[in-house]
Amino acid sequence: MHKAVEAVIDENGFVRLKESVRLHGFHRAIVTILDEDEDDITLLSEKSLAKDWNCPEEDEAWAHLQQDQ
Repeated sequence: MHKAVEAVIDENGFVRLKESVRLHGFHRAIVTILDEDEDDITLLSEKSLAKDWNCPEEDEAWAHLQQDQ
């Protein structure tokens, strides 16, 4: 399972997730530290989201919203 979760890290290194996550057992994680004033989270996740969103199944699921085009 791969899941991206936004978090905040305080000056003591304590990581606080912005949403709850339920896991069984221990899992590895990768932490990417972003500058405070940058809003690059959308750019960082764009490639991974494209794998899920840019597929025929998603096009079919949302086709009813594109009827007028």
